[in-house]
Amino acid sequence: MEPILRATGVSKRFGSVTAADGLHVAAAAGEVIGIVGANGAGKTVFVNMITGYEKPTAGTITFEGRDITRLAPHQVTRLGIARSFQISQIFPSMTVFENVSLALAIHRNSGAALMRRVLTADLVAAADDLLERFGLRAERDRRARELPQGARKLLDIAMAFVGRPRVLLLDEPTSGISAEEKFPFMSRVLEALSRDRATVFIVEHDMDIIQAFVSRVLAFAQGRIICDARPEEAMRHPDVITHVLGTGHAGH
Repeated sequence: MEPILRATGVSKRFGSVTAADGLHVAAAAGEVIGIVGANGAGKTVFVNMITGYEKPTAGTITFEGRDITRLAPHQVTRLGIARSFQISQIFPSMTVFENVSLALAIHRNSGAALMRRVLTADLVAAADDLLERFGLRAERDRRARELPQGARKLLDIAMAFVGRPRVLLLDEPTSGISAEEKFPFMSRVLEALSRDRATVFIVEHDMDIIQAFVSRVLAFAQGRIICDARPEEAMRHPDVITHVLGTGHAGH
């Protein structure tokens, strides 16, 4: 079966600096893939190229067989690839429901109507469905700024998921979340996403989260993928031990 996402020989140079060097990645529908590496290893550059924020210097990226290498971020999103950010991209003064409704309306090109407070029954139902799916129904009418960190992150991911993307990239999803909250948080997120068989890439420094929730690890160092393996194999890989686990990642 053809991978849903494929990067072939993808490189990115900034002047004399090579930030990504000949990356080859193929991801199947429904896979949960962890992306690990020290700061500056190339993780963010890889994510930025997949989502259109950076254009590769060489190589190609295809999604469902279509070349997306040169597409702009909004075009990539429209096709079915979305991302969340380490810092939540939410509107603090708006309620949880208003945040999700606005994200839905923008995705449907009806943002102007929403700003006039014209909410269709279909949009309200879709927003409430997302809140239910991500465990935020009880927070529906709270201002986003009043939410604890874990709920803010859930809201951010719910907003990224309004278009039911086939591929979702999560950037440091457990950052700032307490040790007690992070496992229930990730369980909720992945349960919500699994209903659509979304392919999920998780950029994460917490190795306990990586070992518990992903089926495959891409380990980056100096712009290259030094290991592509199951978590238990990756944690024993000598290059991962040297370049990733030796950099002070949580859990090891």
